[in-house]
Amino acid sequence: MRRLLAAALLLALPGAAWAQSSTVILSTTTSTQDSGLLDVLVPMFEKKTGLTVKTISVGTGQALALAARGEADVTLAHAPSVERKYVEEGKLLNRRLVMYNDFVLIGPPEDPAKIKGLPKALAAMKRIAESRSRFVSRGDKSGTHTLELGLWKQAGVEPKGPWYIESGQGMGQTLGIANDRRAYTLADRATWLAFQKRVSLPVLVEKDKPLLNIYSVMEVNPANGPRVNGAGGRAFAEFILAPETQAVIRTFGMDKFGQPLFVPIAGRTDADFQ
Repeated sequence: MRRLLAAALLLALPGAAWAQSSTVILSTTTSTQDSGLLDVLVPMFEKKTGLTVKTISVGTGQALALAARGEADVTLAHAPSVERKYVEEGKLLNRRLVMYNDFVLIGPPEDPAKIKGLPKALAAMKRIAESRSRFVSRGDKSGTHTLELGLWKQAGVEPKGPWYIESGQGMGQTLGIANDRRAYTLADRATWLAFQKRVSLPVLVEKDKPLLNIYSVMEVNPANGPRVNGAGGRAFAEFILAPETQAVIRTFGMDKFGQPLFVPIAGRTDADFQ
């Protein structure tokens, strides 16, 4: 009965087809989990469709690789250049923008590299490297790590040496390590806000255009593997882009942090953010 109900509800979603399984596997970045957003959205989806979501929360690089191998049905990530590559290869389908927030450079209040208030993230990265101040990197091929490496490259810095620490962990764990080591790190604003009670590192550099953090949803091509639940993946993608879900994203975090953690952007394109 439950599966029949799920299938009937799926037909009510735009573009959805019959579910091949009652479980939808979502591969996603740690920030959507650590911020608490999925704790709100997943139960909504499950209640609406009768389907069960299995979330795999890892770095964006791993999340996209899992999807490309057919080990997920849908993916929610935040590394646009990598995402477009998978779409061009046909591994992922229907890349659509979901929401954005921004990255921030945080660090110890004493600010040994003197970056507080700098308008440009690249200038701040140069000062951190020149002063050999501790910097904790995700080091996990996540979207945050991808952006960080791009900033170092643009700054003309090859990050290595005792001052450069790779955590190999998700955003929440990396924030904890940076806090313990009184180090700088790059974080998405949502996770930093969610961990404010446990992390005493303030925002030192923000609101620079390269720090924009855009999330996209992509369906997994059923050709990637025999276990891909194409209908379930499409149902989740349609759900997260639906007006009622976008309305939830628009206010998520207001009650706890006094500001929303994400800005919904369904229907917009990359060109809108150039």
